Parts: sequence; C-alpha cells; structure tokens
Amino acid sequence: MHKTDLIEAITKDTEISKADTAKVVNSLFETIALSLKKGESVSIIGFGGFRVTKLKARKGRDLHTGETIKIPARKAPKFKASSTLKLLVRGKASNKKKK
Repeated sequence: MHKTDLIEAITKDTEISKADTAKVVNSLFETIALSLKKGESVSIIGFGGFRVTKLKARKGRDLHTGETIKIPARKAPKFKASSTLKLLVRGKASNKKKK
C-alpha cells in the first residue's frame, strides 16, 4: 500500500473528503518526523512506537573497489511494533475496524 492508497482507504472509511484526508495524513507523517528530529519518541497505543537510535561508527567495505572505509556514527529512526499489531499480523487477533 502506498500513501495515495492509504489516503483513498481512509477517505472511503471515514467519508471525509480526499483533500482533507490528505492534509491529515501529511500532517501525521510530518508531526512524527519532526518529533523524531527533536529526539522525541512517538508511541501509538495498539500500533507501535517510533524512536531515534544512535548507530556507532564502524568500518565497512566499498563494494566497487573492495577498499575498507570508515562509516561515521549517525542517528536513524526505528519502529517497534506493538504486541497487538504483531498478533494481528500473525492472524491471532481480530481487527476491530467497523465497516
């Protein structure tokens, strides 16, 4: 599913206009990204959580030359699914979504 598919599904499910749904979805993603940029974590009960993790500097290999290179330390976003979401994906829980 792509972002446009997500917007379409939410529009159909909520009967909100496609333009308004797009604004909400874009705002949601932007808010999550800005919170992560500030170093804050974002938890969504029943879905999962986003956080920033620090990756240490390490050595790597240039695939073209085979030469050893230094990969600098960096920050990266990380997502951890909730147990509810994991059970749903495994088929061991039902989706409470009403149609």
